[in-house]
Amino acid sequence: MTPPIRAGASRRALLAALAVAAAPVSVHASDAVAEAPEIDAVIIVGQGDRPITVQPRGLSVSLGEAEFRAVNAVNVEDLMKYAPNFFVRKRFAGDDNAVVALRGANTVQSARTLVLVDGFVVSNFLGNRWDFPPKWNVVGPAEVRQFDIVYGPYSARYGGNSMGGVISVTTRAPERNEVYGQSQVMTMPFKEYGFDEAFQGYSAEGGLSWKPENSPFSLRAGFRRFENTGQSMTYNLLSAATGTGTAVTGAYVDPRLATPVFGAASPVRVIQNQFRVRTGWEMDNGWRLEALGFAWLTDQDLTDTRTFLRDAGGAPVWQGRVVLGGKTWNATGLNQSLTERTEYLAGLRAGGAAMGWDVSANLSRYWIARQDGRTSRDMATGLVNGAGTQTLARQPGWWTGDLVVEKAFGNHALALGVNGSLYETESETFNTTAWKNATGRVFSAATWGKTTTFGVFLEDEISLPGDYRLTAGLRYDSWKAYDGGIGKLIAGRQVDDAYPDRIDSAVSPKLSFQGPLTAGWDVQLSLGTATRFPTVGELFQGRIDDITQQIDPQSFDPNLRPETSIDASLILRRSFGDVRFTGSAFLQDVHDAIFSFQGLNPFGQVTSSFKNVDRVRQVGLEVIVEARDVAIEGLDVDANVSWMDARTLRNRSAPLAEGEMFPRIPEWRSNGSVRYRISDAARASLGWRYATRPNSDLFGLSRGDAYGFQSEYLTFDGRVTLAVGDYAELGIGIDNLLNDKAYVAHPLPQRSFVIDLKGRW
Repeated sequence: MTPPIRAGASRRALLAALAVAAAPVSVHASDAVAEAPEIDAVIIVGQGDRPITVQPRGLSVSLGEAEFRAVNAVNVEDLMKYAPNFFVRKRFAGDDNAVVALRGANTVQSARTLVLVDGFVVSNFLGNRWDFPPKWNVVGPAEVRQFDIVYGPYSARYGGNSMGGVISVTTRAPERNEVYGQSQVMTMPFKEYGFDEAFQGYSAEGGLSWKPENSPFSLRAGFRRFENTGQSMTYNLLSAATGTGTAVTGAYVDPRLATPVFGAASPVRVIQNQFRVRTGWEMDNGWRLEALGFAWLTDQDLTDTRTFLRDAGGAPVWQGRVVLGGKTWNATGLNQSLTERTEYLAGLRAGGAAMGWDVSANLSRYWIARQDGRTSRDMATGLVNGAGTQTLARQPGWWTGDLVVEKAFGNHALALGVNGSLYETESETFNTTAWKNATGRVFSAATWGKTTTFGVFLEDEISLPGDYRLTAGLRYDSWKAYDGGIGKLIAGRQVDDAYPDRIDSAVSPKLSFQGPLTAGWDVQLSLGTATRFPTVGELFQGRIDDITQQIDPQSFDPNLRPETSIDASLILRRSFGDVRFTGSAFLQDVHDAIFSFQGLNPFGQVTSSFKNVDRVRQVGLEVIVEARDVAIEGLDVDANVSWMDARTLRNRSAPLAEGEMFPRIPEWRSNGSVRYRISDAARASLGWRYATRPNSDLFGLSRGDAYGFQSEYLTFDGRVTLAVGDYAELGIGIDNLLNDKAYVAHPLPQRSFVIDLKGRW
């Protein structure tokens, strides 16, 4: 077993100092939804009338109804979009791949953010890419009571996947008898290359709460239907060829791109049905039992593929060699696909007092009961239901559990906790003779594997004279990757091979100090370390060699190391009447960062291999302003700006990356909103999001403001709400008012219109 903390003398000295500070004490707090210290006792941005649900060490943000009313929330992750130094990679309404980027955790490092809904883990740590986002759709926007965000790994209660931060979503509890409903319609006129059309969708959400008087039982149940068509996510470019072909017209020559654009993947038609039940039982002895059940059914249809090429007779040309502008090109990569997926979440939680201690526990299971993806081999087979592939997932998912006990002893608030998880995946791919029907199936490939983690943490929050607090903690994690393998069809028979099992462990000390300074200033200084172990997708991602019929040792890294970070955060806060300023400075020094070295194959598809980057360091500053009743009563402003410098300091696998800005992390970000209460019945808001252009690759060579690149973006969003009677509200909104065209490799939404009507009775 190899210790994951490897460093020089200075790094060891800092770790030793933190460990000495943390060793004699226990841990503070309960699970992610336990109530934190009293309001105004800690430094929190956006602090409202309810306590934050995660431990507020490092920059901490709490968002509630006041902020939500200013958002055109089509999906639940929209509710966070104006948070400081924050970005969600949401490419269209209903996007399944909405990965969070906090500070320098970029949009393809999904395993660096821990996301919880009502204390249950919904982070998909089966992989660490753009297609392993949190399972946001376990809750609809109308269900959310509060969003809490903590930046960085400064609490011992959370494992190494909190390296980027922790996001806690709290839904509305069944506090009274209530019926609620919300309906939305949305449209996005979209114009680029061969597209000039409006993509449209709608959602309908409703449910009820039931809490009889003097009854220990409570119930909240809801349903959401969502349907939308988003713009095409992929444009296809011609590739240079020799010889001759069909003479064509219609391709788009974009000077920002290397070759002409000849077509596009189908616009994404998404249908989602969500069902949710939350129940509670309050016992006479003060204990409370809760259960949560969720079902999510998704259909995605990508069969409206587009080609812009036309032959001399005006007929569409989908693929093959073509002649355009006196040159010969290959047109490849277009196809069609269908996906169906059924997912479930089941969770149990309990809390109460036992032998003088406060106890809380939860256990949850998330699994994908059915995932069936069918893809044509190309457009020629797609149009006639010819050859293709089918990929079936064999119930991938995860188990997670927590047990925490805590008690106050004089000036000490002690806690001890244990938590664990099991992540497992298995999928098979078949070649088919009719791709839509998946007939004539012949095995092609398979992958499978598991990871488990077990953590123990101790923490002590010490109240010191003068309203100061010192929190020290220590965390131990044990990790195992096992039962990993890959299969492939070779010479007509299935050949399987196994990856080696892996075990590792880590110790992560934490230390935080906060309290008042002179002249009305408050301060918080937090230090910590974190170790994030590789996911199933990062470890078991090789290929079998046709000659040796074994896993190609060059196709994966059997010695892929966990990534470890040393983090520091300094926060200063000062209030001037109704205006509050929060300043934050942070450092994160990551050793053995795990990153996918990416490239394009001849068909324009992204291929990748996960490797360790020896050292990546980011430093940054954030300034946050919260102002209430600015100049006139009812005018509120939340504004923030951040600066970051995230660089690869050492990379022995690819030395040319050293000194370059790390991919997908902008130097500057700014988010915010201005909200005005026109009257008791009418409100208006204007929000904005901005980021400078980041590098698109490790080497700083891929920079652009077009499809395929990470671009700058500047969007303004407007919203007006009007009360309709005593129980309903009408909202009219426009996102991306100025129609900024931006890209996260894929095109982001253009100007979009939303109308919603919601009510509670």
